[in-house]
Amino acid sequence: MLDIADELHRWVGQGRDFAVATVVAVGGSAPRQPGAALAVDADGTAIGSVSGGCVEGAVYELCRQALEDGEPVLERFGYSDEDAFAVGLTCGGVIDILVTPVRTGDPVRPVVAAALASAAGGEAAGGEAAALARIVSGPAELRGRALLVRPDGSYDGGFGAHPGLDRTVAAEARALLDAGLTGTLEIGEQGSRCGAPLTVLVESSVPPPRMIVFGAIDFASALVRIGKFLGYHVTVCDARPVFATRTRFPEADEIVVEWPHRYLERTDVDARTALCVLTHDAKFDVPLLRLALRLPVAYVGAMGSRRTHLDRERRLRQEGVTDLELARLRSPIGLDLGARTPEETALSIASEIVAHRRGGTGVPLTGAHTPIHHDGPAPNPADVPSLRVS
Repeated sequence: MLDIADELHRWVGQGRDFAVATVVAVGGSAPRQPGAALAVDADGTAIGSVSGGCVEGAVYELCRQALEDGEPVLERFGYSDEDAFAVGLTCGGVIDILVTPVRTGDPVRPVVAAALASAAGGEAAGGEAAALARIVSGPAELRGRALLVRPDGSYDGGFGAHPGLDRTVAAEARALLDAGLTGTLEIGEQGSRCGAPLTVLVESSVPPPRMIVFGAIDFASALVRIGKFLGYHVTVCDARPVFATRTRFPEADEIVVEWPHRYLERTDVDARTALCVLTHDAKFDVPLLRLALRLPVAYVGAMGSRRTHLDRERRLRQEGVTDLELARLRSPIGLDLGARTPEETALSIASEIVAHRRGGTGVPLTGAHTPIHHDGPAPNPADVPSLRVS
């Protein structure tokens, strides 16, 4: 539900009762991933989506029923070969939906309200990283109960069962939160690996990933716009104050006038950060890329012709950059779309970033036999022993 936290946080502030339906597991070709949500308030207003339209009507009615009787429900939707008009996913996938009422006086409401307050608005609005853990399957009296886990491992709320269950879920939810993942856990009722298992959905809410665009050129302006559209926190960095201005980049979250490599040395990046080097000037590119290719970021791309790329590689090798490090560099930046305008070029770059992030091939889907939806790199099971990421 944290993907619609902004609006739900407003609903809580207005004292509205609502029910929220959350995708907890998917199979086959499903349009939405675990954590996607649809919510319905007491007046019948609906926000969000769990399937892109296939089963919204049926889920809407489940939410209305949960608001009336106060009972959470777990429902499975899938394509029916026997009845093509049955409620289901015509794409052939299967999704499990947990519907949880969040009414005034419900034990789950304070925990959900705190989770929504943490997630709402992201970092720019004072939001912070948090994980919301809810019991999906198990004893009826536990289903839908929630625990809010913070980055330091502290937690609010509880499942009202064995205290070991709260501690175990909090520890494993923190591991998911550190990785920015949403997934399910299989845990015994007392928090052990044995006994009757409970399925727990953990939704992670983290600040938006960063995109840092180096080079305040016209192409950068278009890339800033598409970066914001994709949900990135976008920074523009250029050493030239005449170009790096708010007038030229009104949609950027930050504008930094500084030598690119010096800024990169002092700013925070992580495994979700995309670095886009559009300067195509050796005096900026070489010291910047020498550093960027040694950082644990998601993507490093550099603009320039193939001749520029070859010269850049030569200079980087002279600076001690290894072949393994150079293999991380996406240059010339972007996918082959035949792009010419700044907007087309920005689309090309963004397409490569998405393909790299999700494990896509970048080839046309028409006539291909590759999956339409890619899950991207899987987490290391050794890090979260009981994790099942959907």
